[in-house]
Amino acid sequence: MSVRTYNPSVRVGNWNEDIQLEEDTLKDFLERKERGELLIQKSAALSDNAFSKVNLTISRDGKVHFGDIIMLVNPEPKDKSRPASVLSLNGDSLTASTNVTPVNRTAFRVISIDGSPEGSALKYEQLFSLASVQMNALLSSDRATFSKNFAKKSRHNAVMIGNPDPKLGEWKVKAYDPQFRMEMEYSDVMANKKLILTHRTTNENLCVERDFLIRTPFGKEFEVSSFTKLNSHRAEEDVNHWMMQCSVPGDAIMPLSTSE
Repeated sequence: MSVRTYNPSVRVGNWNEDIQLEEDTLKDFLERKERGELLIQKSAALSDNAFSKVNLTISRDGKVHFGDIIMLVNPEPKDKSRPASVLSLNGDSLTASTNVTPVNRTAFRVISIDGSPEGSALKYEQLFSLASVQMNALLSSDRATFSKNFAKKSRHNAVMIGNPDPKLGEWKVKAYDPQFRMEMEYSDVMANKKLILTHRTTNENLCVERDFLIRTPFGKEFEVSSFTKLNSHRAEEDVNHWMMQCSVPGDAIMPLSTSE
């Protein structure tokens, strides 16, 4: 057992190097703080940017138009077995958050890809793209393989933000009720109504993976994939149901209606 045989004020070992190291560490910390490079500063900046309020487009005719800023909401089912959730940006991937507030990470812009003018109504079965307001990148998906393009937990086709191939960012809207799908074809898409969002390349539907939670900087949120989940009647289940949420004229609260 070693015994301390010197006064605590006695400098031993590489004392000069230790003092210099402490001074360099403090100097590096102060310089990084001044440049805003500390992790806590980056986290605060990320949070401030992600949760900056966004004004959704006011749909005065009740329709969705090219150029509109919307939220994609998976509505609360009629039996209220789970809360509503909204498609949310999480880095270069996407999740579904139960915080259904219109902010940067939950807002998307409807983009025309067939030459339709901005302001014209989006129609069922018409190809279009969705761009994130926060990153100005397209909502994309691709076929999953053993090594890439799969959702982390469900292993279904991954949904991501941004892709060098714009073809992977093409989507179309279908009526949520299969019995009326043919009748609704090429009619105007109504805002705040249930619909199915289908990816062109994979022919799979945007899906909230309710059985899989993902840990994000914003808390635990549901995984999102492109996967068609059918019930016994060969109709899409509520995890495939979405609403293109717009503001309602004169209503600042924007209730999440589950009307069909």
